[in-house]
Amino acid sequence: MSSAASPRTRPPAPVQLIVGEEELLVERAVIDVLRAARAVDPEAEIRRFRASEITPGKLAGYLSPSLFAEGRVVVVQAAQEANKEMAAAITSYAAEPADGIVLVALHAGGARGKALADELRKRGANVTTCDRITRAEARADFVRSEVRRAGGSISGDAVAALLEAVGSDLRELAAATGQLVADTGGSIDVHAVRRYHRGRAESSGFAVADKAVAGDRTGALEALRWALVLGVAPVLVADALADAVRTLAKVGAAGRGDPNRLAGALGMPPWKVRKAQGQVRAWRPEGLAVAIAATAQVNADVKGAAADTGYALERAVLAIVEARHPH
Repeated sequence: MSSAASPRTRPPAPVQLIVGEEELLVERAVIDVLRAARAVDPEAEIRRFRASEITPGKLAGYLSPSLFAEGRVVVVQAAQEANKEMAAAITSYAAEPADGIVLVALHAGGARGKALADELRKRGANVTTCDRITRAEARADFVRSEVRRAGGSISGDAVAALLEAVGSDLRELAAATGQLVADTGGSIDVHAVRRYHRGRAESSGFAVADKAVAGDRTGALEALRWALVLGVAPVLVADALADAVRTLAKVGAAGRGDPNRLAGALGMPPWKVRKAQGQVRAWRPEGLAVAIAATAQVNADVKGAAADTGYALERAVLAIVEARHPH
């Protein structure tokens, strides 16, 4: 049963349009909507559907008030994929939304499905923009805002050091800033970042793996050298390479599908499935087989079979890159 909202509690706008492809920001925007809905009705539930995988009739059912008027947040993912009938169902609800039910349309932006996004704007949808952060200055701003959000402060040289240490992935940057604020008591300087970086052994191994499976030969070798200089255990790098290749193989075998639905069956978070789906398109099954064999060999090498583990890791990285780009 819905609880009465206090005079100070304002329900979220009944129609929300979240535009952009920066996954972390999109997820946060959805969470903010759900949090606002639950401030009014603590029992409000959330349902997620992909626009191309639900019928207008089913969507209408989820957007219809129930007998007990429970709050509900209905998220339509990849709204740009909506066909004419689905787009009509979404805009029809936007014209006459029901009390306590919030429709959230996630749109990647761009030309595809632009008419739907424009129509939702015209009908008064609350718009949140989550564009990809690609410029170094914007990533630095993101780091500073994350630190403020966590209640801390960070020096300019520490921002630069953190970006160099962690890279451009917003999830990792957000996790790193949160950890640093917790570790330092809120005041982050360059020395704290360097200590944190030295402690990121496992993550450094995954940085090598990410570049290797992406076919970035130079980047993978640089990341490997940097990891070894930092004292990352070779076995952690080997494990990261194996995990990256296994993930590609599992996601590739699962075929195309909604990452949120595949995540449970594959035993990994949706963002990881989505990332692997993008990467595995560049791979052929025979290339993955070669890469899997290379990771098995390097696993044995770093556990005693090779005299020079650094060379063994470099050979494995090159084998994986070559497997992605066979001559």
